[in-house]
Amino acid sequence: MTVVALIGTTALWLLYAWLFSAIACAWLSERKGYGDKPGLASGLLMSLVAIPVWLLWPPKPDSKWKIQGPIPGRGSGETVAEARARGVGEDHPS
Repeated sequence: MTVVALIGTTALWLLYAWLFSAIACAWLSERKGYGDKPGLASGLLMSLVAIPVWLLWPPKPDSKWKIQGPIPGRGSGETVAEARARGVGEDHPS
């Protein structure tokens, strides 16, 4: 009976890791301007391998990652909409 209990705890931790990778990849892909669905799909299919992939994947020019930085500030700075209105992140020079 102990063997079954040990398999159950291992399966629970693997489930937590799988769900964490899906959440993290969805957040990273949304911040990089690709939407959350590609990140969610890659996080569910590739599990923990997808997190470094999304960390290395280049962000779009007008994404939250480029405008606000990798980690968003809490209540400080401008929003992405305000930065886009100013013309930040556009490919053509002003």
